[in-house]
Amino acid sequence: MFQTSAPSLRLSLRALARLLAYPDEDVRAQMPMLAEVLRAERVLPDARLAELDALARRIVAMDPYEAQAHYVDTFDRGRQTSLYLFEHIHGDSRERGSALVNLTQTYEQAGLKMQEGELPDHLGVVLEFASTQPVAVAREFLGEMAHVLNALFTALHERGNPYASVIAAVLETAGHKAQAVQIAPEPDMDEAWAEPEAFDGCDMRGQSRPGKPQPMSFVRRAHPKPSQGVAP
Repeated sequence: MFQTSAPSLRLSLRALARLLAYPDEDVRAQMPMLAEVLRAERVLPDARLAELDALARRIVAMDPYEAQAHYVDTFDRGRQTSLYLFEHIHGDSRERGSALVNLTQTYEQAGLKMQEGELPDHLGVVLEFASTQPVAVAREFLGEMAHVLNALFTALHERGNPYASVIAAVLETAGHKAQAVQIAPEPDMDEAWAEPEAFDGCDMRGQSRPGKPQPMSFVRRAHPKPSQGVAP
């Protein structure tokens, strides 16, 4: 993702980013090394390290297709557990676009350029960026997202999903404690994918019968104010 160096938290943040990556053949092969890296840097408490080691072993032990299906079911089946952090804040609104631009500019101002096809708010990318920064900067940067990370942790923890330990570890590297918070209910699938009503805003009352002029009255709507999205 990014190519540079940073002290202290660098290895742990990159290892956590890989634990959150899609478990293809290359990622699965790295799992034993990731657990060793986390233990070597000693950023996280022993109990958390044990959980992460258990997750890494589980991913390796699972059938590859089963591990990949579990990953997709975990992170790609709803907004509550999405790894795209701005989805938790902005959903699919235009504000998310502005926030993505701002975050990309933050990366570029640090002299970093993302690979084509990646979105800057994916937690794996966020961790890669944080790993390039001094400890104080990395912790402050991740700490600004603590409310989103706690919501993600809560959603995973309530499902009994072992990936919750990775999110808890991210919070701990930022100097925060993972804690359960109230989260918004998952949008109904039918509602989320509903098509807008045809001719919405058009008053059809009092129309004449077929073959005669059809008078219509239109509802005037205020123009939306320009988006002022700001990355959290």
